[in-house]
Amino acid sequence: MTSTAHTDTTTPLVVRRPAGRGSLGGVGLVLAGAVSVQFASAFAALLFPRAGALGTVALRAAFAAVLLLAVTRPRLRGHSRADWAVVTGFGVALGGMNILFYQSIDRIPLGAAVTVEVLGPLLLSVLASRRATGLLWAALALTGVFLLGRGDFGVLDGAGVGFALGAGAMWAAYILLNARAGARFLRLDGLAIAMSVAALVSLPLGIGASGTALLEPGVLGLGLAIAILGSGVPYTLELLALRRLPAATFAVLMSLAPALAALAGYLVLDQGLTLSQCAAIGLVVAASAGAVRTGGR
Repeated sequence: MTSTAHTDTTTPLVVRRPAGRGSLGGVGLVLAGAVSVQFASAFAALLFPRAGALGTVALRAAFAAVLLLAVTRPRLRGHSRADWAVVTGFGVALGGMNILFYQSIDRIPLGAAVTVEVLGPLLLSVLASRRATGLLWAALALTGVFLLGRGDFGVLDGAGVGFALGAGAMWAAYILLNARAGARFLRLDGLAIAMSVAALVSLPLGIGASGTALLEPGVLGLGLAIAILGSGVPYTLELLALRRLPAATFAVLMSLAPALAALAGYLVLDQGLTLSQCAAIGLVVAASAGAVRTGGR
């Protein structure tokens, strides 16, 4: 999920500072948040046998929504129909992204899923840049994904790859709608409301798939931990980082998501990596970072 490699990067939250300890601290905050997100996904996969992929994403979304609503106490009055349409679409994209991503990591290794998923925001960056170099970065990323599919990650399940591609498309929609919601709602109000919509989308599917298993104390505890690691901690760290780093630097660091996901899959899920797989993931990371650096605003 991917994110929350996913966060609000609207201009009012960014305070540019000269390079120094603040910048180094910002880099550390971004990396810590990204590690938290990917390890949360790895721990979520451990919960699948007990709660199922749909049940796990429902728990994460529900707990994250409750936490965000309690912290932000969003203002609900004074918004237009257009505002509500944007934030509802934002929530649907957020919920759909996580549902599809969890379906993917239920079928293919975590590193492979994030590597395929990142094609969504990468393509968005290429299209937004409207530069010839963008095509080169896209070709480099596709080469990496091709090598990944040919490697001995095990035969990648077609449905798992399809779900990852769908999650990537929803991630691109999330980025666009996140920016629009950030312009219409104060602070994290839009995110809190959107997460509530995501929970409403996810809960019926999770309850239908897992039933009373979601009420087991152990399952609830793990679901809360995954919500904190996958949403609460990274959102907080990313907002702090954006006060220390330019948005472009932040985005480049977030391009490390496939590599961090592969590491989390190896350490938590015992999903091994070969040199060819590492090279494939490295190509996608390089392409994502390059697209961000040459893509402009």
